[in-house]
Amino acid sequence: MNSEQHPEPTKVKGTLWDFGGVLSSSPFDAFARYEAERGLPHGFIRSVNATDPHTNAWARFERAELDLAGFDRAFAEESHALGHRVPGGDVLELLAGDLRPWMLDAVRACRRHGLVTALLTNNVAPMQERGWSEGVQLDELFDVVVESATAGVRKPEREAYELVLERMGLPAEEVVFLDDLGINLKPARELGMTTIKVDDPDVALAELERVLGISLR
Repeated sequence: MNSEQHPEPTKVKGTLWDFGGVLSSSPFDAFARYEAERGLPHGFIRSVNATDPHTNAWARFERAELDLAGFDRAFAEESHALGHRVPGGDVLELLAGDLRPWMLDAVRACRRHGLVTALLTNNVAPMQERGWSEGVQLDELFDVVVESATAGVRKPEREAYELVLERMGLPAEEVVFLDDLGINLKPARELGMTTIKVDDPDVALAELERVLGISLR
């Protein structure tokens, strides 16, 4: 969570959500298991993703600039350059997380209270197409959905936040954004959004309730 002063509840008119690590469990646990099983350094996959983060294979794939085969090769080459060859296809198999039903219910509650609800997620293919949102009807939860795979922009690029705000029809000061990565929260905060870092989802949800001044459970 951030320590910034929260806006008055009446000022907040929209909630903006990340998917993986917020509405579903984080893939980082799966990364760690993969690394342990193959004798890789802990955090190695994340270190590959953090190297040249705006132009590497991961970034290009999330902007749909690479196809599956291209990502598989490019990630393998980048990881090999850092000391251990990991096929990109292996990484993609680790991405699916378990849904958090109580967080999905919180999104529904926000919508019932008249708040604009939006999803801003970095992904490598449309969610419905890859089955990441199996059992979830996106139009039931969100008024606006912005996916990097279809929008061609990704967090933490400023254009991604500007696009979702435009589609929400709200200024940044009237939006609360929940994400599990600080690097993704920083640009939103600079634009004027209230931000909540999701480490423990229950703690984050309690913080959101305080920001909104309503109960979501």
